[in-house]
Amino acid sequence: MAKARTKEADTQRLRLQSVEAVRLDPLGFVRWAFPWGDGPLAGHDGPEAWQADVLREIGRQLRANAQGERSGPVRIAVASGHGVGKSALVAWLLLWASATVPSTRGVVTANTETQLKTKTWVELGKWHGLVTTGDFNELGATSLASVLPVPEGAGRIDLVPWAAHNAEAFAGLHNKGSRILVVFDEASAIADAIWETAEGAMTDADTEIIWIAFGNPTRTSGRFFECFNRFRENWHTRQVDSREVSLTDKQQLARWVADYGEDSDFVRVRVRGQFPRAGTMQFIDGERVQQAMTRILDPATDTSLPLVMGVDVARFGDDRSVIVLRRGRDARSFAIEKHRGMDLMTLAGRVAEIAFAHGPAAIFVDETGLGAGVVDRLRQLGVQHVQGVNFGASAARWDGDGAKSLYANKRAEMWGNLKDWLKAGGALPDDPELRADLTGVEYGYTGTGEIQLEKKEDMKKRGLASPDIGDALALTFAHPVPANWGWDAPMKVRILDEDHEYDFFHDL
Repeated sequence: MAKARTKEADTQRLRLQSVEAVRLDPLGFVRWAFPWGDGPLAGHDGPEAWQADVLREIGRQLRANAQGERSGPVRIAVASGHGVGKSALVAWLLLWASATVPSTRGVVTANTETQLKTKTWVELGKWHGLVTTGDFNELGATSLASVLPVPEGAGRIDLVPWAAHNAEAFAGLHNKGSRILVVFDEASAIADAIWETAEGAMTDADTEIIWIAFGNPTRTSGRFFECFNRFRENWHTRQVDSREVSLTDKQQLARWVADYGEDSDFVRVRVRGQFPRAGTMQFIDGERVQQAMTRILDPATDTSLPLVMGVDVARFGDDRSVIVLRRGRDARSFAIEKHRGMDLMTLAGRVAEIAFAHGPAAIFVDETGLGAGVVDRLRQLGVQHVQGVNFGASAARWDGDGAKSLYANKRAEMWGNLKDWLKAGGALPDDPELRADLTGVEYGYTGTGEIQLEKKEDMKKRGLASPDIGDALALTFAHPVPANWGWDAPMKVRILDEDHEYDFFHDL
């Protein structure tokens, strides 16, 4: 028994010595503290090259500070494409910081609470279960707390969702004489007010201060962007191409390059880790949508203008077929219909029923893929002014000089028309799902300067729903509709001869 206790004490002593040896060497800690090559890490011999570079740079700056060769916080900003292993690196940093300096205080924040809880903290839980120093800390739902007794008092690192109106939550992060760790995940979307408040924690003297910001470079404004530009002298920056990382899906990346183009903004941001040419990737901003949903329209507004219908046809099981009606600036007076799991013939029947009831001057149906069947059935039923719209077709709008198209395809053009309509005074219903659709779509430019929207399937990979309602509304802007387009026979049409009438409702 005594020998067993002695052996256990020796093992603990060696472990503490190993931890002390990597106090200023996070890369050394990561290589030592995890069972590379075994169990869940079989086939992995250590960090990716870019992760090792970041860890190495943190250690270099810490040692330089300790030796008096430099002063000030360690500041690292990493802009990357998708799937490069940012969350794993965040987890390693938290485990290293708290194990090697048990009095470490820190905070981890991200663009959303969902990102923190479902990605960042889940990844931390995985690596906490693998690290050899796992018993040094207690992992809670929102904190990583040290359990080692130290004179300075046990430290902890907290998960804190940011809110621009609650910036003071980040103001009390001080730990004089010890270590502070601040991690911003998905930093491009974190408000400037949070960055400015976090700066207040960077003033403690004789303190190891490490501030790391990770993110996809989605916008050319804000403090994350400025880390690579106006404030670049204060930050060590790194941009990571997803194709250079072993654990990314190379086939998916290749598809994105083929679909959008190597020099498109989508590939620049999602693959190459470079900032877009556009000021922000969001095509329609939330303020514009909010104004449209609260705008008061005169009841007599645009009553003489033609009524237009847009029909987006569901392609997949979790998508919805959506029917939208709009008259001029009014897209509020007619209820939006959303149908999940409706087959094509039933959808065509419902569209025809609405059409016969209201007599729209034009019915624009998404005929990409399955939608062509709806177009054919509507025409078979005798519904007038039905036009199929192929989202991938060429756009009709050109720049002012007529030198090139403004948009990469018809879908981008329709959304561009919708965006202009919102600015010109369009009115929308207060529909949270419509709001999410309109504000969720991202865009960029092709290599030749045309506006290009993010594809539905790529929105889903970001965890967003397919923007079916937004697409249906955008379809009402597919083509100009002459005011004199009307229905010859809104309810019935004569066929064969004057003595026989065919009632389309009977067929429905």
